[in-house]
Amino acid sequence: MLKKLTIHGFKSIERQTIELGALNVLIGANGSGKSNLLGALSFFKESALGNRDVLVKRLGGADRLLYHGKKTTKACFFACASDEFSYEQTLIPVAGDRLEVAKEGLAILGSAVEWSEGGADIDNLEEQIREEENHHLKEAISHGELTEEEAEDQLQAFPSAKRHIEGWRRYHLHDTSATAAVKATCNIDDNRYLREDASNLAAYLYWLKLKHSVEYRRVISTIQLAAPYFDDFVLEPLRRNEQTIRLEWKQKNSDAYFDADSLSDGALRFVCLTTLLNQPRSAMPSLIVVDEPELGLHPLAIRLLAEMLDAASEHTQILVATQSVTLLDNFPLEQVIVADHDGRGSLFRRLKADDYRMWLENFSVGELWEKNVFGGRP
Repeated sequence: MLKKLTIHGFKSIERQTIELGALNVLIGANGSGKSNLLGALSFFKESALGNRDVLVKRLGGADRLLYHGKKTTKACFFACASDEFSYEQTLIPVAGDRLEVAKEGLAILGSAVEWSEGGADIDNLEEQIREEENHHLKEAISHGELTEEEAEDQLQAFPSAKRHIEGWRRYHLHDTSATAAVKATCNIDDNRYLREDASNLAAYLYWLKLKHSVEYRRVISTIQLAAPYFDDFVLEPLRRNEQTIRLEWKQKNSDAYFDADSLSDGALRFVCLTTLLNQPRSAMPSLIVVDEPELGLHPLAIRLLAEMLDAASEHTQILVATQSVTLLDNFPLEQVIVADHDGRGSLFRRLKADDYRMWLENFSVGELWEKNVFGGRP
């Protein structure tokens, strides 16, 4: 689990370090920088995995990404830290309106390596640390401190920063239009993970039904709490092409045909969220990021969403940005991060219950937000 995220010089964020917990609820006014924080996480991931150039170009170039542009900001910096590893990158603008790695560092369980001038990537750094660990284990074997089997077990259990970062997934579940990816057909074997736009939702549910019946039944029963008319999904390969599948479902007491277009926008989003948050533990991303999941949801569905977020945070880390007082009211103050804008840049503060103890005796967290007691409002 990430304990700390540091961002310098990216979009509206000049210099910020954010402490993170298992469940993090981000609130703030429009334009305060919530989306820039989520975007920074996505950018950091892609940069770490070597996909930076394409992303910088798609986002408008380095000048658009650096805090107040290249004239003000000469470099941007990203760092993350968990109990097992820490990783950081310093990026500088170069010709072609690109960003290039000037310095990169990785530490795993106390073993650290650093590389400058963009000469390595997270794969190279991790390989060096793993080789050093392997060397120590071989020495331990030669001194009789470990058996070969024990050393192999330790090496297999050695943490991977790259694998953790690869598991950061930012979900975009807002599109429920006629052309939404979630409504299209998909390959029946596209089930390695639930894609960020839920475009493989039908294939993923099909896999859950075949291989993880307990989680699948939980998905069904939760959907039925918000949509009592819902009976079950119809998850079968399409007859005209058995390598494809689409989202189809049954309504109680009806033999009519229903597909994703037959669900309301809110119901379809709730289906996506319910599937995301009720996956098997082994399939959970290392970090789930969702922006405004409450869009289009009934208050009851929002309360169910809060319960699912809380339960899922026992098995993975979650960062959710919201504008919903109803959703916020379901979480303790300690899980709240407030985004504000001071006129020059974004500021992020994790709240402490002790600072608002008197207020909390008479008001809920959502009511305090509405009253502008701790900021996060225009």
